[in-house]
Amino acid sequence: LKHEFFGIVEGKFRDVYAVNEEVWREIENLKIKPYAFGTFVGTIKVDRNLVEKFYPNIEFFYFVDIKKNFAILKPKTAFLFTTGKDVPKNGVKEYSWQGSKKLVILNEEGVILGLGLINPKSNGKFIKNITDIGEFIRRHK
Repeated sequence: LKHEFFGIVEGKFRDVYAVNEEVWREIENLKIKPYAFGTFVGTIKVDRNLVEKFYPNIEFFYFVDIKKNFAILKPKTAFLFTTGKDVPKNGVKEYSWQGSKKLVILNEEGVILGLGLINPKSNGKFIKNITDIGEFIRRHK
């Protein structure tokens, strides 16, 4: 991790936030519990076996030093990815893949575009779009 201070807000789920040291000190001195603070980075949920699992959102990966399991997309492919499209192999500029099939997807400027699943045997749907930064805009009301 490239970040040291994370806080949890208890509710229906346990929401995780990244905060800086100054904000963390202020939160510790509050008499009431905050509803939210800092940058929301994911949720901790308990499964039916009572095992806690962390479900990160896209913002979480800005706080992680990504050295493997990433793909950098060419400009046109990067745009199409943010519209929910899957990625053909010829749209990938560079990638690193070890172990997990989940990849962090970035553009050439290093902006995190979303998450994908690699399918190394396919040239057409080389990376399946799991979630992307354009998803919020596409949601139905």
